Amino acid sequence: MSIEQQLIERSGGQCELSKAKGKLQVYAVVPTSEKDSARHIYISEKCIGQLERKEAIEPGFWQFLKESMWSEVPAVQVVAWRMLNRLKNETWAMEALEIMYLDEELLEWANAAGDDEEQAEAEVHKDSNGVVLQNGDSIVLTKSLDVKGSSVNAKMGTPVRNIKLVANNPEQIEGKIEGQQIVILTKYVRKVG
Repeated sequence: MSIEQQLIERSGGQCELSKAKGKLQVYAVVPTSEKDSARHIYISEKCIGQLERKEAIEPGFWQFLKESMWSEVPAVQVVAWRMLNRLKNETWAMEALEIMYLDEELLEWANAAGDDEEQAEAEVHKDSNGVVLQNGDSIVLTKSLDVKGSSVNAKMGTPVRNIKLVANNPEQIEGKIEGQQIVILTKYVRKVG
């Protein structure tokens, strides 16, 4: 039986953290062995995005940790402990951490990820007004821009639909203007719709 099948059976087909159903995935709780299902959990895409810092952490979303931290599954306990530590500025998370217990072996595993406070938060793409941008959003230009390597001049107010975020650079997005795919600085755009 594959790890995924084992986890589906163990979780009853729901997120082992939030109890959500729907799009769920196997998440390896590092450090791990590829063949050991005990070091994997079955969780939602939203949980994975925030755990891996690909999305901004929403503290209110993680309130379910107050229940999942009591799971009998060690990997779930470790992930709950790690997230509660990231959220320890939240009163509810600090209170949960104070009553949570991990034995020495689990605490060592939880600390082995190097998931410390100095690690940068997720880099989030934001428009000129500080609104979070996502793939597929529509924007308008807040400044007229000359497109390098082209004769195209994108006027202020030009709409751009179905943008793509540039990975590892929260200051850039990609979009089509006059049929040409270009890179646009987020400080010159405003999200619409």
